Amino acid sequence: MVESRLTRILLRLGVAATLAFIYVPLILIAVYAFDASVTQSWPINAFTTKWFSVAYHDDNVRQALWLSVRAALGATAIAIVLGTLTALAVSRFKFFGRDVISLVVILPIALPGIITGLALRTTYTTVGIDFGLLTIIIGHATFCVVIVYNNAQARLHRVSGSLEEASSDLGADSWQTFRHVTFPQMRTALLAGGLLAFALSWDEVVVTIFTAGAQQTLPIWIFANLFRPIEQPVVNVVALFVIVMSLIPVWIAQRVTAERPGTARRA
Repeated sequence: MVESRLTRILLRLGVAATLAFIYVPLILIAVYAFDASVTQSWPINAFTTKWFSVAYHDDNVRQALWLSVRAALGATAIAIVLGTLTALAVSRFKFFGRDVISLVVILPIALPGIITGLALRTTYTTVGIDFGLLTIIIGHATFCVVIVYNNAQARLHRVSGSLEEASSDLGADSWQTFRHVTFPQMRTALLAGGLLAFALSWDEVVVTIFTAGAQQTLPIWIFANLFRPIEQPVVNVVALFVIVMSLIPVWIAQRVTAERPGTARRA
């Protein structure tokens, strides 16, 4: 296909506009994190790194960081186990209601976060579960499962089941077949799904507000201090850290799942 010079220019402008629309606000956050002034204004008169030290030595920030890490790891672990098992059941077995299960598993990520959070809070209150790390993990896992499930199912659809049948014919039981045949073919998809689930849990706000109780994850700490002028510089630093920690797992997941030349042909 031969493109005209005007078409190439318009496409480049479209890409540039899209990237600017997405990333200029994030860049502003990064720039303001180095602003020496407590009052946020443009242009910036002086730059400093002192707010990074202030944020690092803030006990509330460190506690929120540790809570966010534990919640994200817990939600990711649950999502990997449940998402993988569900994907295997739906992709490798035929049974009544299989399509309905796929819809039900994917539905939580389509629901508004405020509905999911309200439903979980009502359930916790009814059952009598105290709000804390466990309730946050369960709340995050409800939508993290979807990410792992979609990744695992997509990979299983691309992998022929004949190898698993051959493994069974040779006398391997279900666990041996999964460990030696199925898992090696889907481990990159599970790794990518786990990384994306971690990133999704890491910066979740709405569901966390309903399930955290008195505790604060890092995004909740940002939300709680956003309208306190004296905390604005530290909020910018913490927000920059959250952005970086969100981008890293997404970038790794993209690299892990990117097809190398010849991969499709070998598959």
